[in-house]
Amino acid sequence: MAAPDELFCWEGDWGLPSINTDCLVVLAYAQFAGAPLKLRKISNPWRSPSGSLPALRTNQKETLSRPSDIIIHLRKQKYNADYDLSAKEGADSLAFISLMEEKLMPALIYTFWIEPKNYVDVTRRWYAEHMPFPLNFFLPGRMQRRQLEKLQLLRGDESLEAGEELEKELYRDAAECMNLLSQRLGSHKFFFGDSPSSLDAYVFGHLAPILKSKLPNGKLQQCLKSLDNLTNFCTNILLLYFPRDNRESSSQKTSSQPEGGDFDHVPNKRRKQILSALVALGAMLSYALLTGMVSIQHVQQEALEEPPDFIDEDKDRN
Repeated sequence: MAAPDELFCWEGDWGLPSINTDCLVVLAYAQFAGAPLKLRKISNPWRSPSGSLPALRTNQKETLSRPSDIIIHLRKQKYNADYDLSAKEGADSLAFISLMEEKLMPALIYTFWIEPKNYVDVTRRWYAEHMPFPLNFFLPGRMQRRQLEKLQLLRGDESLEAGEELEKELYRDAAECMNLLSQRLGSHKFFFGDSPSSLDAYVFGHLAPILKSKLPNGKLQQCLKSLDNLTNFCTNILLLYFPRDNRESSSQKTSSQPEGGDFDHVPNKRRKQILSALVALGAMLSYALLTGMVSIQHVQQEALEEPPDFIDEDKDRN
């Protein structure tokens, strides 16, 4: 029996199986289609076979990164969540996916990567806290620049700048898109009947991060929460297909407020103090001994990075 394909994706948070839209799309589709993937949730894209996330490494050692390419591959392997769709439903699915790419994705990029307070307080902080040293110092900024380039490409404007006027325009387009999705979904559980399809995966991947994240500027979130059927749609998918992530989210909330006093946190505080001292010492030695800079940084990385089994391997999804 052939080994299952390996899916590398960003790890989850906020009660989501992943914090990344593209990863959520692939994860949801794989669950809907029953694809038996070997899941590796990581927070270091350099450990992905493509250097980016998501990435699917097939048992023929081929690597795919775009969600659409991964979904096509899974369909060829007979894991097809769109098998029962009619020709019209297939066309409608493609139309709505294109609409989200045009109208909703720019607002998502702006909300998480461009809006100053959201980026500083949520996005950059999350990646800086979860990435290994020293990637957490420079990779979030590089990712932000790439997202800005993607936004400029989607909008067809290389001189695009953040501001109140751009924000209003992006959120207006996103609200229009979400309203159309809400009208199409209606009172149904999924967009095309009782079984989820690729459109459900794309809608979930785009809307779930808006719904579950705690953003200082929550204008887009408020718009989504005003559409009850879309919020229920995301919640139902999480409960039906990703119950483990919901349980982990609840347990994290419970453990974040222990009954004991500050004494319970002394070991963690001491560990952080030791790590901070090591980083400071390394910086001083690097400054004083320029010729030894590379070797010193290498030792630091060995000491502070996660061990070789940093890639978490979840159970196969059936």
